[in-house]
Amino acid sequence: MSLSSATSFLKDSYSSSESRSAKAISDIHFKVGRPPLRRLHGRLASTDMPVLKPVDTEAIAAKLLDSTNREQFEKNHQVETSFSISGLARFRASIFKQRRTTSIVMRIIPHKVPTLDELRIPPTVKKIAEYNRGLGLVTGITGSGKSSTLAGMIRHMNEKYPYHIVTIEDPIEFLHKDICSSIVQREIGDDATDYASAFNASLRQDPDIIMVGEMRDMDTMSTALRAAETGHLVLSTIHTTDAKETIGRFIDTFPTHQQNQIRIQLAANLRAVISQHLLNMKDNGGLILATEILIVNAAVRDMIQHPELGNDFIEHMVKEHDQYGMCTFDQSIIELLDKGLITEEEALSNATNENDMRLRMSLK
Repeated sequence: MSLSSATSFLKDSYSSSESRSAKAISDIHFKVGRPPLRRLHGRLASTDMPVLKPVDTEAIAAKLLDSTNREQFEKNHQVETSFSISGLARFRASIFKQRRTTSIVMRIIPHKVPTLDELRIPPTVKKIAEYNRGLGLVTGITGSGKSSTLAGMIRHMNEKYPYHIVTIEDPIEFLHKDICSSIVQREIGDDATDYASAFNASLRQDPDIIMVGEMRDMDTMSTALRAAETGHLVLSTIHTTDAKETIGRFIDTFPTHQQNQIRIQLAANLRAVISQHLLNMKDNGGLILATEILIVNAAVRDMIQHPELGNDFIEHMVKEHDQYGMCTFDQSIIELLDKGLITEEEALSNATNENDMRLRMSLK
């Protein structure tokens, strides 16, 4: 496959991804020994392109890597980068070695930053984006739309408030243009050496909002708490499946002797946890978000700080659905089902409690 053929393939894939209201093609795979693959509606699909040879993937990688990335790739046999095709889209690329050949996986990132309404995010998330301080976490497995949600939250703020927003990303995905806010986007590797040092430096850059691509380590988490305590809104992601796991993962990252203090700080500064799953829409209509939202009120603060008293977050989210806009995954799934957007089979296979879901469905 020539470089021009690869570019044409990317353009065709992006056009296909934009052909429906829901994103159709999200990722593209280049692997030696098979034709390029595309993730269509969440499932990997083959193409009728020629089988890739080692020289093909090496040529594509060489085009994507600058001198710094190339040195890192040669040393570590893996690297993350991003690039744009003018007038088309951005792509986040993971380039790595497997069985001594070069493989590449690309994520399509539209040039247009999505709105929260376009992402079909619950209205509560707009309120979370408007908090003036604290820590907000977006969680989910890889490919569940966390970056899109954060981008939508930043766009929402950018359209309404004269903030100084600093983002720290690895790599930069969505490109934001200043509207009401001034947005500074720093990329690990090109603009900063690592998350922790960039995050610490951002506190001296007069920020109102700091968005950190991922809570990867204890240093980043410690800085997030300190930033939230000193009056900033910090937004970030964690690769966890729900609010309960997120809170546990955050605390367990720290040594045992520090965990009680971290519980106190987290209870005081965490504002919300937004957890996401992508479900298949009915009739191959694409993918749609099911969302769990935990808002940290007085009761939740007590659960975080005193787990021995019980921490049934799901029961609390059900109880506070109307007053605070909290939502469990099962409530979100039922809503999608009621709107005719997903099938009963999809609802059952993604339910937190399948028996409960069957009972709810039988009462409809």
